[in-house]
Amino acid sequence: MPLALLALAIGAFGIGTTEFVIMGVLPEVAGDFGVSIPTAGWLVSGYALGVVLGAPLLTVLGTKVSRKKMLMFLMGLFVVGNTLSALAPSFGIMLIGRIVASLAHGAFFGIGSVVAANLVAPEKKASAISLMFTGLTVANIVGVPLGTYIGQAAGWRVTFAGVASLGIVGLLGVAKLVPEMGRPESADIRVEFAAFRNVQVWLAMAMTVLGYGGVFAAITYITPMMTEVAGYSAGAVTWLLVLFGTGMFLGNLVGGRFADRALMPMLFTTLGALSLALLLFTATAHNKVLAAVTLTLIGALGFATVPPLQKWVLDQAAAAPTLASAANIGAFNLGNALAAWLGGVVIAAGLGYTSPNWIGALLSGTALLLSFLAASLDRRNRTGGRVVAESAPAEQVPAAAQHRSTTS
Repeated sequence: MPLALLALAIGAFGIGTTEFVIMGVLPEVAGDFGVSIPTAGWLVSGYALGVVLGAPLLTVLGTKVSRKKMLMFLMGLFVVGNTLSALAPSFGIMLIGRIVASLAHGAFFGIGSVVAANLVAPEKKASAISLMFTGLTVANIVGVPLGTYIGQAAGWRVTFAGVASLGIVGLLGVAKLVPEMGRPESADIRVEFAAFRNVQVWLAMAMTVLGYGGVFAAITYITPMMTEVAGYSAGAVTWLLVLFGTGMFLGNLVGGRFADRALMPMLFTTLGALSLALLLFTATAHNKVLAAVTLTLIGALGFATVPPLQKWVLDQAAAAPTLASAANIGAFNLGNALAAWLGGVVIAAGLGYTSPNWIGALLSGTALLLSFLAASLDRRNRTGGRVVAESAPAEQVPAAAQHRSTTS
């Protein structure tokens, strides 16, 4: 794999750390600014909404420059946002810093996915994408626990200053290692938007919202679930999240490897198994060992869906992949926000801290049904194309098709 993927992974590591570390230092931030925990929660939801809005906006603006220059700009924006958060004199400025940093998130992963896929042979595209996302998964194993520890020991401002430093390393890595690819092939934004006329692109994003949303329905409320139901101490939650991150890391690698071999069967397997694991979590959450094992499994199965879903979008929007790819990253965060809200609704209704697992299973199960529909439509389109090609007179068949026929 090209060394340029390392630079993309470093950028992903920084982005993954800043996205999730806020949850570990939220009480400290709330205390320093004199706001309530629910108010401080806007630093989480504001970031998610910034990703959803920033992904298509900055991707559209990025069609006028090369992908490498756009990736460098996005990492610069990330550094500015986290520096602003570290130095924020008020909660409002802190929120602005979070939103500025979040704007880089979706476009970086969207454009980065296209760059990663173009760096390797066609049969290795999903693996290349998964290696870039490895930075995000490693962030949950190393970056988030370490950032939480530093924030609690030395202050949350030091944490965000450290994250800004990661952004600088990522920026230099992109500048040094990522090759210049020129402007996107479909620099006309009308061509980029034309990709959304394909129902498969919408189906892929719906699978993303619902499939990974199922994971966040459970993980958002993991602290009360593990402390109140499983019986863990509050201090043990950090290490439980390390287990979850380890599962994400392994699932991402497996998902990328097998998606290159059999993309849709991989999605069928992971979404089906994820739905089952979330259902089981309702029961296993009452046992410490089983809860830890199930949490790791959910992390693995949830992130094993990311490379195939991202590659499916790239395949379906092959003529103009950049905007569709970035929009799909926004879909992950939209799913996070939706699932967290639904999980809160059922808890508030008095159904208990394990009830979000049922919501997660329902969301992931619906994504599985959509994947069956997408595969069926794809088979129908492929069959229809072969019928047209076979029934057309030889002189009407494109030369490339005739060449393939004579060489096969």
